Amino acid sequence: MKKSYVVISMVICTLILLSACAPKVTPTTAPVGAGPCPIIGATYGGYINDAGYNQAMHEAVMAIKTNIPCVQIIEAENVYDEAGATTTMLNMISQGAKLIFATGFSHQGPAYALAATHPDVIFEHAGGWLVRDNMGNFFGNPPDGWYLMGVAAGMMTQSNKIGFVANSPLSWTLVFVNAFELGVQSVNPDAETIVSYTFSWGDSAKEAEVTNSLINQGADVITMHVDSPITVVTTAESRGVYSIGFQNLAAQQFAPEYWISGTGFTLGEKLTWLTQEVIDGTWGDVKSLHCGLAEGCMAIAPFGPLVPQEVKDMVAEKEAAIGAGTLVVFKGPITDQDGTVRIAEGEVLAPADMSTVDWFVKGVAGSPK
Repeated sequence: MKKSYVVISMVICTLILLSACAPKVTPTTAPVGAGPCPIIGATYGGYINDAGYNQAMHEAVMAIKTNIPCVQIIEAENVYDEAGATTTMLNMISQGAKLIFATGFSHQGPAYALAATHPDVIFEHAGGWLVRDNMGNFFGNPPDGWYLMGVAAGMMTQSNKIGFVANSPLSWTLVFVNAFELGVQSVNPDAETIVSYTFSWGDSAKEAEVTNSLINQGADVITMHVDSPITVVTTAESRGVYSIGFQNLAAQQFAPEYWISGTGFTLGEKLTWLTQEVIDGTWGDVKSLHCGLAEGCMAIAPFGPLVPQEVKDMVAEKEAAIGAGTLVVFKGPITDQDGTVRIAEGEVLAPADMSTVDWFVKGVAGSPK
């Protein structure tokens, strides 16, 4: 997720949540049907070893090769802007690519335009909303995982101050913070989540500065919503502060002692299924494929060595309740920072309404504007 995404994200933030999750499909190990194995192109907005968003997308694409060995994959990392995305995808098409996974958020517009001029190529965008006859989108649903991480943070904090490093006050980010703090409040009503912005998806210097500032304010648990969690996690680790990761489970390696847990995208099975649909000639029935923990599109990282068993048990209990439908993260009554009821008792925040969230729940310190 890069800078060019910031402008449009306020509009589309959680429109990706609008589609119902497709049924969980077990990937095949070889293609079936009459179609030939496609050449697959994949574009990434950053480094594929960032232990974050880009690595998660890369791992999902490479899982296709594991599950369907006959496919060929062409990858391009550090494709920052729309012009570069257009040129890169055209180059992939010239090499015979018939299926392209555009995973940078700024790549959606170019993919949409190219889909119109290349009807024989199928495009899939990560986290977008635009569709054509030959273009769809896919993504995970993170709020449930954020709630569970809030539960862990609320039980682990001693200072009752938890730091949240965020890119900017996008609706999508506000939803994450709110889900996290609701999890915190469920086990520790005295704890608050302090939010501070970097206004960049990948400025490591700013991320270190913000992380240190939050720790200096007393935060003893730190989490984040930026592309790569490496800087935030290593900064917290160097100061003996607990961390919770996001985007990719690989972040745990950077906090061998003070890691609590984290959530990450695990979309390999779904991208394998989409590829198999292309091979079978049945692609297009599901234009928006979005799913979460229960469907295997996201996962919870192992707990760190200092996490007590009671914390692990509570997270497992809450996860089971979410899976059973007895716990709904955004079910009212929920009030904002000013005490205004945002979700009435018995009501549930609809996915469509998440795209308009411009408020923080009670217990969050920081501005949602």
